[in-house]
Amino acid sequence: MAKISLFHKMREDLQAAVNNDPAARNQLEVFLTYPGVHAVWAYRVAHTLWNKDDRLKLPARLLSQAMRGLTGVEIHPGAQLGRRLFIDHGMGVVIGETAEVGEDVIIFHGTTLGGTSMNPGKRHPTVGNRVTIGSGAKVLGPITIGDDVGIGANAVVVKDVPSDNVAVGIPAKNTQKKKETEPLIDPAILI
Repeated sequence: MAKISLFHKMREDLQAAVNNDPAARNQLEVFLTYPGVHAVWAYRVAHTLWNKDDRLKLPARLLSQAMRGLTGVEIHPGAQLGRRLFIDHGMGVVIGETAEVGEDVIIFHGTTLGGTSMNPGKRHPTVGNRVTIGSGAKVLGPITIGDDVGIGANAVVVKDVPSDNVAVGIPAKNTQKKKETEPLIDPAILI
């Protein structure tokens, strides 16, 4: 499989924002004004530095912290984020060091992909492909979120969620996803 360039991934991130946000009027507007896109782009550069050489880990962390100050989004450069990630609004999103996020994921503001332990090793969640995480959701610990999952706004997820399920509540409860013709989750619970 051919390696995808950083520039190509960044163009995909831009298009993902245009495709997933009905308020996005064009790529130029997204390029100039979307903090979630800017945070993901900075993460992609920081992640490249983080993995290139141990001497570049500090500059990678400095870049991620500078972007945290500018965008309100904190993404550890050690996290593994898939292609076409869209962070809508951005403010208050935190993604921890050992988090893994699949492709075509949408994350709304105030979301945490966090740990529940201070022990070294895998502490953060693994999120599958085509997952939508509602605003204010907390997905905590080394749990697995399957593909095509919806996580409702303000849900607190501390257990695995199988593919094709919806998780809502505190603590989150899983229910089977509705038919494909129906929305993944009620849009009212996302914001």
